[in-house]
Amino acid sequence: MGQLAGPTDPAHDARWQDAKPRKGFFTDTSICIGCKACEVACKEWNRNPQDGDLELLRSSYDNTGQLGASTWRHVAFIEQNRDRIDEARESGRALVGLGMPTVMGKAEPVDTTPPDTPEFRWLMASDVCKHCTHAGCLDVCPTGALFRTEFGTVVVQDDVCNGCGTCVAGCPFGVVERRRDGTYTTPAQRSGAPVEKPVTGVAQKCTLCYDRLVEDQTPACAQTCPTTSIKFGDHDDLVVQARERVAQLHARGLTEARLYGANENDGVGGTGSIFLLLDEPEVYGLPPDPVVTTRDLGEMWQTAAVAAGALVVGVLAACLGTQR
Repeated sequence: MGQLAGPTDPAHDARWQDAKPRKGFFTDTSICIGCKACEVACKEWNRNPQDGDLELLRSSYDNTGQLGASTWRHVAFIEQNRDRIDEARESGRALVGLGMPTVMGKAEPVDTTPPDTPEFRWLMASDVCKHCTHAGCLDVCPTGALFRTEFGTVVVQDDVCNGCGTCVAGCPFGVVERRRDGTYTTPAQRSGAPVEKPVTGVAQKCTLCYDRLVEDQTPACAQTCPTTSIKFGDHDDLVVQARERVAQLHARGLTEARLYGANENDGVGGTGSIFLLLDEPEVYGLPPDPVVTTRDLGEMWQTAAVAAGALVVGVLAACLGTQR
């Protein structure tokens, strides 16, 4: 693939003749209350099986832990004291100093004096598949089980997947996982008696509710979110909303607010799911500089070809030398 190109339309690049405006999520973690309604709605709509024994983890007030084959939306609980809050604000100020994106092309006034804050806070964040502009999972799939939809999202076809797991290694966010057990009910069978089939061993992840998108419906997680922390819509519009929201929080002194996934020049060309974070990405378990795993594939093949050519020349030279 070589160096990634600049801004791009994933559906158009996938040669959809009737490509729709790119859809995506904007998850505003500053108003997430950790209710996990999005997790429940996702599992209910997609007929995903229970993930684990639902006991609270020792590390957090959480019972699922991370995204996986049966958990396509996951709400994290991150506990922070005053020292960490101050560090988050300082790192946010540094980003502002480096020139964060402005809103609608105009600089916004920023009040960098934090208001009185408590000595403790929870960061709650609903994570999901990023539906990358340049998707490593899609690039490496050998069967065509993964495909780019007309909405620019990435979907796994469980009836085509052979469970090889290359997409698991190809995702820089660790989103894709092979399901160890469980069943799945196809959308076409929802109206009648449920007919479930096993999907053990196949890769699974968020589809951005593709079956709902084709019916012009909102994805289940966004539909059920009580605080509108999860917003669904046209990707470009969501990016504008996200930048406006960051400017609002900065004006209130919350300098730690920043966007994740909205940079089209990052290592995956930007993501379909963008996030407003209140600390550095690593705090949320997100890679600070994600890179599509196939970015350097072209250069790697060229290097391999040169090495193979040198090997052939060496072998021929050795053979000719022995004949003399």
